[in-house]
Formats: sequence, C-alpha cells, structure tokens
Amino acid sequence: MKISNYTTGLLLVLVAYTACTQTPTNPPPQKARSANYTEAQLLEADTSRVPMSMVRHVRLARNGDILIASYLGVYRYDGTSFTNLTREIIAPRFASFWDALEDRNGNLWLASKDSGLYCIRGKSVQHFTTKDGLSGNMMLHIYEDRAGNLWFGSTLYDGKTFRTLTTRDGYPVNHIRLLLEDSTGKRWFGAQQEDLFVFDGKTFTVLKDSDGKPFNNVWSVIEDKKGNIWFGATDGLWRYDGRKFIHVSPRGAYAIIQDSKGNIFTTGPVNSQVWAFTRYDHQSVYESHPAFTEIKSGRPMDFLDLVEATDGSIWFSSSRGVHRYDGHTITDFKTVNR
Repeated sequence: MKISNYTTGLLLVLVAYTACTQTPTNPPPQKARSANYTEAQLLEADTSRVPMSMVRHVRLARNGDILIASYLGVYRYDGTSFTNLTREIIAPRFASFWDALEDRNGNLWLASKDSGLYCIRGKSVQHFTTKDGLSGNMMLHIYEDRAGNLWFGSTLYDGKTFRTLTTRDGYPVNHIRLLLEDSTGKRWFGAQQEDLFVFDGKTFTVLKDSDGKPFNNVWSVIEDKKGNIWFGATDGLWRYDGRKFIHVSPRGAYAIIQDSKGNIFTTGPVNSQVWAFTRYDHQSVYESHPAFTEIKSGRPMDFLDLVEATDGSIWFSSSRGVHRYDGHTITDFKTVNR
C-alpha cells in the first residue's frame, strides 16, 4: 500500500453540547426546483401522503422513526403514516433537501439543495447560509461526531459558530463530501471528485491502493461490527481491515450499510446503464469473493440511500421516493399510498 502523508497542526473544536437557537425566525424562501416537475406533479406531491420525488437520504430519528429528505420536502414515517415536516414551516412548500438528521439534543437539521441549512426545534426554525459561515449554500451531508459537533461537508459547527475548514487549515482538499469517525477516533473523509483521506489526530493520510492510485469519488464510508472500514469508490466496493485494502467488488457503492445480522447492503452502479440494490451475505462477507444477491436492478438513480429500520427491514431511497425491503418483498410507498 502506498500512501501520501500530510502532517499538520489541526485545530478542532470539540464541544459536547450542540444546539440551534430556539428563537423563531422567518427564513427567506428557498428557490424550488419546480422547473423539474410539471404542475400536475407538484399538485400530486402537495396532496400526497408520501414522498413523491427524488429522495437522497433516509435516516433513523432518535425514536426509531424514518426521516426522509426529498426534493419536495422532508418527511417522517412513524411506522404507520408519513408526515411532511417542512410543508407548513419552510417556504416554499416545494423546497429541495438532500439530508436530514436529528442530533443528540433533539434538534432536526435539514440540508438543502441550494439555500443552506435549516434547524428545527419544535415550531421554531433557524436558517443558516454562507453569511453565517457555511462553505456554500448547497449542503449534501450531515454528520454528528462523538463530541456532539456537527459537520456539513467542509463546515464544522460547535454549537455556537460555523467554521469552514480548507487547505489553509491543513486539509488535503477544500471540498469534503462526507465524514466517518470510527471506533478508534480516526476521521475518514470523502472528498468530491477527489481523494479518500484519514486523520488520526495528528496526521492526514491520503489513501491509495496497491498500485498507488487514490480512491476517487467516494460517496459512502462505514465501519462494520468488526472495525473494518467499507467504502465505495469509482472502481467499486472496498474494505480496509486495518492492514490492507481489499477490492470486494467492481459493483459501485453509492450507499453502504451493515444490518443487525451482519449482511452488507449496497446501492450503486453495475454499469453505466444499470444500478442495483445488492446484499453481500454475512457468512462469506469477509472472504476474498463474497457471495452476493442482486435483490433488484433498474435504471441509474433507482437505488440511492439505505437505512435499517428498528424492525429489521431495509429502506432504500430512489429518484421516485422510498421503498421498504422486508427480506422477501419490496414495498413502493408511492404506489400503495395513492
């Protein structure tokens, strides 16, 4: 394995308490991407009980509900029905969101496609943009670290202020897409159209395969129950066992999760024309060529984010909404809840 090292003195603000202001505000209207939808589609979305547009991220709320960030609002599924959380409190109704996360203090953070961040606590809403210190108004990913700090791509929030981290702070790149803090405290960063790198508290290491090639265009990074790091790069699914990188599959991994049984699920491209929802069986997942099952395939963007619900079902998002896989059947909520 060949690596490049970047050693730097990095200032990281670690604050255990993260909260957004509770004072009601009137956030400026977000530019709805309504041009991508017909009037009939917008009317259908406005009256629908379920997400009807592209869903980039699905997550668990603290109580086990499913949070769904869609291009036409953020929804919560409580096991019985969907509720649009943004229709009445964020203008316009058809606001586009990429991610949603409930932090440890119960604040709900929403990452928008083109107008920054929103923080909701009860009926109070706070709106943040580049004027408040964000790196940009397109926010793609939200992550809460073990100290309670929130990361929005390259922007770190310590509960009081936003700070955008760049190469001037010692980072190898300026545009961070995602972050994982593993069980040892190392931070793994995926950069948009750039490299995967790790920070051990002192040193940045840009990671490369045995041929000296960096892992580019990383969309997903997870740590499994054994401490292995899994990630998806341009050339497929990879696993790092603490000593070496293993190329698990040429299948792309836009999203990766490990379920409670130890299976690895991925979504992503099989080729330029086909994407798939795939399961790698827990009994062979650590072998050089693990057995896998292609649960369903389809067009690009038909399979996006993944999350395991409290009942063990696997939810995945797509360009058309959200779906649930119970181990046997896939439920398309857009179809069954018309």
